[in-house]
Amino acid sequence: MKTVFFDVDTQMDFMFPSGALYVPGAERIVDRVAALNQFAASHGIPLISTMDAHTEEDPEFKEYPHHCVAGTLGQRKPSVTLVGQTIVEKQKLDCFTNPELPGLLERLGAGRYVVYGVVTEICVKLAAMGLLKTGARVEIVSDAVRSLSEEAAEKALAEFRAVGGVVTTVGVVTG
Repeated sequence: MKTVFFDVDTQMDFMFPSGALYVPGAERIVDRVAALNQFAASHGIPLISTMDAHTEEDPEFKEYPHHCVAGTLGQRKPSVTLVGQTIVEKQKLDCFTNPELPGLLERLGAGRYVVYGVVTEICVKLAAMGLLKTGARVEIVSDAVRSLSEEAAEKALAEFRAVGGVVTTVGVVTG
């Protein structure tokens, strides 16, 4: 079964305390994200990496503080996580709003997706739920995600499991 790894929004503005929209504890998963991305690269597994790429006047800034403005340091991913992935930029929470993503997924023809990143209850959930619609097996790596709210994350993971998603760990994926 062909596998594709899916690194969701692990950008500087989310991953570190100095970031514009810091996700508490996200810096603690950078090494796990890097390990998963390196594993994918060393095993010939395609890696899709989503990135917020907002304009200065993005409508999303009515709900969230300015973050991941295209071309800024905050929009970048930590260098340790960069290993030849296909970048999919997005301006909205749901990566499936990028019209190129469905065609990319179709070309890859995966039977399994391994999903990790930030934020569990928002962008990770939207990506994982969208990937489930492809009919493939979708796994969220629970020790390589971070949330804004533990309660909301638990609810999101329960919803994900209820529709056929699988929750796993880095050790199981790379073991």
